Amino acid sequence: MNKWSTLLLGGLLTMASCANQPTEEKTVSGLKPSDFRTEVDGVQTDLFVLKNKNGMEVCITNYGGRIVSVMVPDREGVMRDVVLGFDSIQDYVKYDNNFGATIGRYGNRLNQGRITIDGVEYQLPQNNHGHCLHGGRGFHVRPFTARQLDGQKVEMAYLSKDGEEGFPGNLTCKVTFTLTDDNALDIHYAAETDGTTVVNLTNHSYFNLDGDPSRNNYEYLLTIDADGYTPVDSTLMTTGEILPVEGTPMDFRTPTPVGERINSDFIQLKYGNGYDHNWVLNTKGDITKKCATLESPRTGIVLDVYTNEPGIQVYAGNFLDGSLKGKKGIVYGHRASVCLETQKYPDTPNKPQWPSALLKPGEKYESRCIYKFSVKE
Repeated sequence: MNKWSTLLLGGLLTMASCANQPTEEKTVSGLKPSDFRTEVDGVQTDLFVLKNKNGMEVCITNYGGRIVSVMVPDREGVMRDVVLGFDSIQDYVKYDNNFGATIGRYGNRLNQGRITIDGVEYQLPQNNHGHCLHGGRGFHVRPFTARQLDGQKVEMAYLSKDGEEGFPGNLTCKVTFTLTDDNALDIHYAAETDGTTVVNLTNHSYFNLDGDPSRNNYEYLLTIDADGYTPVDSTLMTTGEILPVEGTPMDFRTPTPVGERINSDFIQLKYGNGYDHNWVLNTKGDITKKCATLESPRTGIVLDVYTNEPGIQVYAGNFLDGSLKGKKGIVYGHRASVCLETQKYPDTPNKPQWPSALLKPGEKYESRCIYKFSVKE
Protein backbone atom coordinates (compact mmCIF):
# COMPACT_ATOMS: atom_id res chain seq x y z
CA MET A 1 0.00 0.00 0.00
CA ASN A 2 1.48 3.36 -1.02
CA LYS A 3 1.46 6.41 1.18
CA TRP A 4 -1.54 7.94 -0.62
CA SER A 5 -3.61 4.82 -0.05
CA THR A 6 -2.56 4.82 3.58
CA LEU A 7 -3.56 8.48 3.99
CA LEU A 8 -6.90 7.85 2.25
CA LEU A 9 -7.63 4.81 4.42
CA GLY A 10 -6.69 6.78 7.55
CA GLY A 11 -9.00 9.60 6.54
CA LEU A 12 -11.87 7.20 5.92
CA LEU A 13 -11.33 5.50 9.28
CA THR A 14 -11.29 8.92 10.99
CA MET A 15 -14.52 9.91 9.25
CA ALA A 16 -16.12 6.61 10.22
CA SER A 17 -14.98 7.09 13.81
CA CYS A 18 -16.46 10.61 13.89
CA ALA A 19 -19.69 9.36 12.34
CA ASN A 20 -20.03 6.80 15.12
CA GLN A 21 -19.68 9.45 17.84
CA PRO A 22 -23.07 10.19 19.41
CA THR A 23 -24.36 13.72 18.73
CA GLU A 24 -25.42 15.53 21.86
CA GLU A 25 -29.17 16.02 21.90
CA LYS A 26 -30.28 19.60 22.45
CA THR A 27 -33.35 20.70 24.35
CA VAL A 28 -36.37 21.99 22.43
CA SER A 29 -35.14 25.49 23.30
CA GLY A 30 -31.76 24.74 21.71
CA LEU A 31 -29.71 24.37 24.90
CA LYS A 32 -26.87 21.87 25.28
CA PRO A 33 -27.02 20.22 28.72
CA SER A 34 -23.23 19.76 28.69
CA ASP A 35 -22.84 23.55 28.75
CA PHE A 36 -24.41 23.53 32.21
CA ARG A 37 -22.25 20.78 33.69
CA THR A 38 -19.44 22.14 35.79
CA GLU A 39 -18.61 22.67 39.43
CA VAL A 40 -19.35 25.88 41.35
CA ASP A 41 -18.18 26.20 44.95
CA GLY A 42 -17.69 22.44 45.09
CA VAL A 43 -21.22 21.62 43.90
CA GLN A 44 -21.96 19.94 40.57
CA THR A 45 -24.23 22.00 38.32
CA ASP A 46 -26.47 20.66 35.58
CA LEU A 47 -29.50 21.39 33.41
CA PHE A 48 -32.79 19.79 34.39
CA VAL A 49 -35.44 19.40 31.69
CA LEU A 50 -39.17 19.20 32.43
CA LYS A 51 -41.74 18.28 29.75
CA ASN A 52 -45.49 17.79 29.85
CA LYS A 53 -47.90 15.91 27.60
CA ASN A 54 -48.53 19.02 25.49
CA GLY A 55 -44.89 19.42 24.50
CA MET A 56 -44.23 22.38 26.79
CA GLU A 57 -40.64 22.38 28.05
CA VAL A 58 -38.99 24.12 31.00
CA CYS A 59 -35.23 24.01 31.55
CA ILE A 60 -33.82 24.79 35.00
CA THR A 61 -30.28 24.86 36.37
CA ASN A 62 -29.33 24.41 40.01
CA TYR A 63 -26.91 27.35 39.80
CA GLY A 64 -29.08 29.92 41.55
CA GLY A 65 -32.16 27.73 41.16
CA ARG A 66 -32.71 29.37 37.78
CA ILE A 67 -35.33 29.00 35.07
CA VAL A 68 -33.23 29.04 31.90
CA SER A 69 -35.89 28.54 29.21
CA VAL A 70 -39.65 28.10 28.93
CA MET A 71 -41.00 26.81 25.61
CA VAL A 72 -44.72 27.36 25.03
CA PRO A 73 -46.87 27.41 21.87
CA ASP A 74 -48.15 30.65 20.35
CA ARG A 75 -51.54 31.01 18.64
CA GLU A 76 -50.12 29.38 15.49
CA GLY A 77 -48.72 26.45 17.45
CA VAL A 78 -45.12 27.66 17.05
CA MET A 79 -43.03 26.94 20.15
CA ARG A 80 -41.44 30.07 21.61
CA ASP A 81 -38.93 30.60 24.42
CA VAL A 82 -40.54 33.23 26.64
CA VAL A 83 -37.81 33.93 29.24
CA LEU A 84 -34.45 35.66 28.95
CA GLY A 85 -31.28 33.85 29.95
CA PHE A 86 -27.95 32.46 28.78
CA ASP A 87 -26.67 29.41 26.93
CA SER A 88 -24.20 28.26 29.58
CA ILE A 89 -23.31 28.32 33.26
CA GLN A 90 -20.18 30.26 32.38
CA ASP A 91 -22.26 33.21 31.16
CA TYR A 92 -24.46 33.19 34.27
CA VAL A 93 -21.35 33.28 36.46
CA LYS A 94 -19.56 35.83 34.28
CA TYR A 95 -22.38 38.37 34.17
CA ASP A 96 -23.43 37.96 37.82
CA ASN A 97 -27.10 38.61 37.02
CA ASN A 98 -30.41 37.40 38.43
CA PHE A 99 -32.08 36.17 35.22
CA GLY A 100 -34.56 33.42 36.14
CA ALA A 101 -33.06 33.01 39.61
CA THR A 102 -34.47 32.05 42.97
CA ILE A 103 -34.02 35.20 45.06
CA GLY A 104 -33.23 35.10 48.78
CA ARG A 105 -32.91 35.45 51.65
CA TYR A 106 -34.92 38.58 51.10
CA GLY A 107 -36.23 39.49 47.67
CA ASN A 108 -36.40 43.22 46.99
CA ARG A 109 -34.95 46.01 49.14
CA LEU A 110 -34.18 46.40 52.84
CA ASN A 111 -33.62 49.98 53.99
CA GLN A 112 -29.93 50.82 54.44
CA GLY A 113 -29.29 47.07 54.67
CA ARG A 114 -30.39 47.05 58.29
CA ILE A 115 -32.86 44.82 60.11
CA THR A 116 -33.56 44.45 63.83
CA ILE A 117 -34.62 41.11 65.29
CA ASP A 118 -35.33 40.62 69.00
CA GLY A 119 -33.57 43.91 69.74
CA VAL A 120 -30.41 43.01 67.83
CA GLU A 121 -29.49 45.04 64.74
CA TYR A 122 -27.95 43.23 61.78
CA GLN A 123 -26.04 45.02 59.01
CA LEU A 124 -26.51 43.51 55.57
CA PRO A 125 -24.79 44.36 52.26
CA GLN A 126 -25.64 47.78 50.81
CA ASN A 127 -25.58 46.93 47.13
CA ASN A 128 -28.27 49.22 45.70
CA HIS A 129 -28.51 52.95 46.48
CA GLY A 130 -27.29 52.18 50.00
CA HIS A 131 -29.91 49.47 50.50
CA CYS A 132 -29.71 45.67 50.51
CA LEU A 133 -31.25 44.36 47.27
CA HIS A 134 -32.14 40.67 46.81
CA GLY A 135 -30.07 39.56 49.80
CA GLY A 136 -26.78 41.01 48.54
CA ARG A 137 -24.76 38.20 46.96
CA GLY A 138 -27.76 36.06 47.62
CA PHE A 139 -29.20 32.78 46.43
CA HIS A 140 -28.87 33.74 42.75
CA VAL A 141 -25.11 33.12 42.89
CA ARG A 142 -25.30 29.98 45.06
CA PRO A 143 -25.35 26.41 43.77
CA PHE A 144 -28.29 24.38 45.03
CA THR A 145 -28.26 20.62 45.40
CA ALA A 146 -30.84 19.12 43.06
CA ARG A 147 -32.69 15.93 42.30
CA GLN A 148 -35.17 15.36 39.50
CA LEU A 149 -38.18 13.56 40.98
CA ASP A 150 -39.77 12.75 37.63
CA GLY A 151 -40.10 14.13 34.12
CA GLN A 152 -42.19 17.06 35.34
CA LYS A 153 -40.71 17.87 38.74
CA VAL A 154 -37.32 18.91 40.12
CA GLU A 155 -36.44 19.71 43.73
CA MET A 156 -33.62 22.04 44.74
CA ALA A 157 -32.24 22.63 48.22
CA TYR A 158 -29.88 25.14 49.78
CA LEU A 159 -28.51 25.74 53.28
CA SER A 160 -27.98 29.43 53.93
CA LYS A 161 -25.66 29.42 56.90
CA ASP A 162 -25.95 31.66 59.94
CA GLY A 163 -24.27 34.97 59.10
CA GLU A 164 -24.34 34.54 55.32
CA GLU A 165 -24.63 38.07 53.90
CA GLY A 166 -25.26 39.19 57.48
CA PHE A 167 -28.55 37.32 58.00
CA PRO A 168 -28.99 35.44 61.28
CA GLY A 169 -29.91 31.75 61.63
CA ASN A 170 -29.15 28.66 59.59
CA LEU A 171 -31.90 28.63 56.97
CA THR A 172 -32.72 25.35 55.23
CA CYS A 173 -34.51 26.07 51.94
CA LYS A 174 -36.21 23.90 49.36
CA VAL A 175 -37.63 25.00 46.01
CA THR A 176 -39.75 22.57 43.98
CA PHE A 177 -40.56 23.29 40.34
CA THR A 178 -43.49 21.32 38.90
CA LEU A 179 -44.60 21.51 35.27
CA THR A 180 -48.27 20.57 35.14
CA ASP A 181 -50.27 19.21 32.22
CA ASP A 182 -52.31 22.41 31.99
CA ASN A 183 -49.15 24.32 31.01
CA ALA A 184 -48.41 25.82 34.42
CA LEU A 185 -45.09 26.06 36.22
CA ASP A 186 -45.88 25.69 39.93
CA ILE A 187 -43.04 26.94 42.16
CA HIS A 188 -43.21 25.93 45.83
CA TYR A 189 -40.78 27.43 48.35
CA ALA A 190 -40.26 25.98 51.82
CA ALA A 191 -37.83 26.96 54.57
CA GLU A 192 -37.01 26.37 58.25
CA THR A 193 -34.54 28.09 60.56
CA ASP A 194 -32.72 27.43 63.82
CA GLY A 195 -32.66 31.15 64.69
CA THR A 196 -35.22 33.90 64.15
CA THR A 197 -34.63 35.49 60.76
CA VAL A 198 -36.42 37.13 57.83
CA VAL A 199 -37.37 35.28 54.64
CA ASN A 200 -38.85 36.47 51.36
CA LEU A 201 -38.20 34.15 48.43
CA THR A 202 -39.27 34.82 44.85
CA ASN A 203 -38.39 34.07 41.24
CA HIS A 204 -36.78 36.64 38.97
CA SER A 205 -37.68 35.42 35.48
CA TYR A 206 -37.65 38.05 32.74
CA PHE A 207 -40.66 37.27 30.53
CA ASN A 208 -40.70 38.13 26.84
CA LEU A 209 -43.97 36.71 25.53
CA ASP A 210 -43.09 37.51 21.92
CA GLY A 211 -40.30 34.96 22.15
CA ASP A 212 -38.26 37.72 20.50
CA PRO A 213 -35.96 39.62 22.91
CA SER A 214 -35.13 42.15 20.21
CA ARG A 215 -38.62 43.57 20.82
CA ASN A 216 -39.64 45.63 23.88
CA ASN A 217 -42.61 45.08 26.17
CA TYR A 218 -44.69 48.12 25.22
CA GLU A 219 -47.48 46.19 23.48
CA TYR A 220 -47.95 43.63 26.24
CA LEU A 221 -51.27 43.89 28.03
CA LEU A 222 -50.80 43.88 31.81
CA THR A 223 -53.55 43.34 34.37
CA ILE A 224 -52.95 43.49 38.14
CA ASP A 225 -55.71 42.81 40.66
CA ALA A 226 -54.66 45.58 43.02
CA ASP A 227 -56.28 48.80 44.23
CA GLY A 228 -53.07 50.01 45.88
CA TYR A 229 -49.32 50.04 45.52
CA THR A 230 -46.34 50.89 47.75
CA PRO A 231 -44.67 54.12 46.53
CA VAL A 232 -40.90 54.60 46.69
CA ASP A 233 -38.47 57.46 47.19
CA SER A 234 -35.68 58.47 44.81
CA THR A 235 -33.56 55.51 46.00
CA LEU A 236 -36.41 53.08 45.19
CA MET A 237 -37.04 52.45 48.89
CA THR A 238 -40.67 52.08 49.93
CA THR A 239 -41.95 54.98 52.03
CA GLY A 240 -44.28 52.88 54.20
CA GLU A 241 -47.40 54.23 52.53
CA ILE A 242 -49.97 52.34 50.48
CA LEU A 243 -51.47 54.64 47.86
CA PRO A 244 -54.45 54.08 45.56
CA VAL A 245 -53.78 53.29 41.90
CA GLU A 246 -56.95 55.13 40.90
CA GLY A 247 -56.22 57.97 38.48
CA THR A 248 -52.51 57.15 38.15
CA PRO A 249 -50.29 55.29 35.64
CA MET A 250 -50.11 52.53 38.30
CA ASP A 251 -53.69 51.44 37.60
CA PHE A 252 -53.68 48.07 35.82
CA ARG A 253 -57.02 46.82 37.07
CA THR A 254 -58.10 46.48 33.45
CA PRO A 255 -55.78 45.23 30.66
CA THR A 256 -53.46 48.09 29.71
CA PRO A 257 -50.40 48.15 27.41
CA VAL A 258 -47.22 48.30 29.50
CA GLY A 259 -45.85 51.08 27.32
CA GLU A 260 -48.97 53.24 27.29
CA ARG A 261 -47.98 55.30 30.35
CA ILE A 262 -44.50 54.07 31.24
CA ASN A 263 -42.88 57.35 30.20
CA SER A 264 -45.49 59.56 31.84
CA ASP A 265 -44.55 62.65 33.83
CA PHE A 266 -45.27 60.84 37.09
CA ILE A 267 -42.72 60.97 39.89
CA GLN A 268 -42.90 57.26 40.70
CA LEU A 269 -42.07 56.34 37.11
CA LYS A 270 -39.22 58.84 37.08
CA TYR A 271 -37.76 57.29 40.23
CA GLY A 272 -37.91 53.78 38.76
CA ASN A 273 -37.05 54.73 35.19
CA GLY A 274 -40.37 53.02 34.51
CA TYR A 275 -42.26 50.36 36.44
CA ASP A 276 -40.28 48.82 39.30
CA HIS A 277 -42.88 48.74 42.07
CA ASN A 278 -44.81 46.49 44.41
CA TRP A 279 -48.58 46.22 44.10
CA VAL A 280 -50.80 45.33 47.09
CA LEU A 281 -52.85 42.41 45.81
CA ASN A 282 -56.60 42.20 46.31
CA THR A 283 -56.27 38.40 46.26
CA LYS A 284 -54.81 38.55 49.78
CA GLY A 285 -52.93 35.27 49.57
CA ASP A 286 -55.68 33.21 47.91
CA ILE A 287 -53.74 30.93 45.56
CA THR A 288 -56.93 30.04 43.65
CA LYS A 289 -57.40 33.63 42.48
CA LYS A 290 -55.50 35.09 39.56
CA CYS A 291 -53.50 38.11 40.71
CA ALA A 292 -51.93 39.27 37.44
CA THR A 293 -51.98 38.61 33.71
CA LEU A 294 -49.49 39.45 30.97
CA GLU A 295 -50.47 38.98 27.32
CA SER A 296 -48.70 39.44 24.00
CA PRO A 297 -51.14 40.57 21.29
CA ARG A 298 -48.49 39.63 18.72
CA THR A 299 -48.18 35.94 19.64
CA GLY A 300 -51.37 35.42 21.65
CA ILE A 301 -49.36 33.96 24.53
CA VAL A 302 -50.98 34.68 27.90
CA LEU A 303 -49.30 34.35 31.31
CA ASP A 304 -51.55 34.23 34.39
CA VAL A 305 -49.98 34.50 37.85
CA TYR A 306 -51.28 33.00 41.10
CA THR A 307 -49.72 33.32 44.56
CA ASN A 308 -50.30 33.00 48.29
CA GLU A 309 -48.21 36.15 48.84
CA PRO A 310 -49.67 39.62 49.53
CA GLY A 311 -47.71 41.50 46.87
CA ILE A 312 -46.21 41.38 43.41
CA GLN A 313 -43.22 43.38 42.20
CA VAL A 314 -43.47 44.32 38.53
CA TYR A 315 -40.16 45.25 36.93
CA ALA A 316 -40.28 46.30 33.28
CA GLY A 317 -36.61 45.76 32.38
CA ASN A 318 -35.86 49.46 32.70
CA PHE A 319 -32.17 48.94 33.35
CA LEU A 320 -31.50 46.51 30.49
CA ASP A 321 -29.27 48.56 28.22
CA GLY A 322 -28.18 46.35 25.33
CA SER A 323 -24.87 45.44 26.95
CA LEU A 324 -25.80 41.76 27.41
CA LYS A 325 -26.05 39.08 24.75
CA GLY A 326 -28.25 36.22 25.84
CA LYS A 327 -29.33 32.91 24.35
CA LYS A 328 -28.48 32.50 20.68
CA GLY A 329 -26.42 35.70 20.86
CA ILE A 330 -29.45 38.00 20.95
CA VAL A 331 -28.88 41.41 22.54
CA TYR A 332 -31.17 42.20 25.46
CA GLY A 333 -32.29 45.76 24.95
CA HIS A 334 -34.12 48.35 27.03
CA ARG A 335 -37.43 47.01 28.44
CA ALA A 336 -37.20 43.72 26.56
CA SER A 337 -39.14 41.88 29.26
CA VAL A 338 -41.39 42.05 32.31
CA CYS A 339 -40.63 40.44 35.69
CA LEU A 340 -43.55 39.36 37.89
CA GLU A 341 -42.13 38.65 41.35
CA THR A 342 -44.62 37.40 43.95
CA GLN A 343 -43.47 38.29 47.46
CA LYS A 344 -43.85 40.11 50.76
CA TYR A 345 -43.77 43.88 50.44
CA PRO A 346 -40.29 45.47 50.16
CA ASP A 347 -38.64 46.37 53.48
CA THR A 348 -41.39 44.65 55.47
CA PRO A 349 -39.00 43.91 58.41
CA ASN A 350 -38.64 47.67 58.96
CA LYS A 351 -42.34 48.42 58.52
CA PRO A 352 -44.30 46.61 61.24
CA GLN A 353 -47.62 47.75 59.77
CA TRP A 354 -47.07 45.37 56.84
CA PRO A 355 -47.36 41.54 56.67
CA SER A 356 -44.49 40.00 58.63
CA ALA A 357 -41.51 38.30 57.01
CA LEU A 358 -40.19 36.86 60.30
CA LEU A 359 -39.50 33.14 60.56
CA LYS A 360 -38.86 31.60 63.96
CA PRO A 361 -37.46 28.19 64.96
CA GLY A 362 -40.20 25.57 64.80
CA GLU A 363 -42.15 27.50 62.16
CA LYS A 364 -42.34 26.61 58.48
CA TYR A 365 -42.12 29.18 55.70
CA GLU A 366 -44.12 28.30 52.61
CA SER A 367 -44.67 30.37 49.49
CA ARG A 368 -46.15 29.51 46.12
CA CYS A 369 -46.12 31.12 42.72
CA ILE A 370 -47.87 29.63 39.71
CA TYR A 371 -47.03 30.84 36.20
CA LYS A 372 -49.78 29.47 33.95
CA PHE A 373 -49.54 29.78 30.18
CA SER A 374 -52.31 29.72 27.61
CA VAL A 375 -53.11 31.16 24.19
CA LYS A 376 -55.62 33.80 23.16
CA GLU A 377 -56.79 33.32 19.59
